[in-house]
Amino acid sequence: MKNFADSVVNFLKEEDGPTAVEYAVMLALIVVVCLAAVGTIGTSAKEKFELVGSELAK
Repeated sequence: MKNFADSVVNFLKEEDGPTAVEYAVMLALIVVVCLAAVGTIGTSAKEKFELVGSELAK
């Protein structure tokens, strides 16, 4: 039982876990920013294509 308690204490002392969480949070923020940028660019591109299409139809 002491061996198990020692392994739990060592696990809690390691800094790999918090580092992985920090990287996961940064990755999530980057993904959110990328999705917002793609959504904005997509809307702008759609408007431009519709404008060009209507001008060509005249």
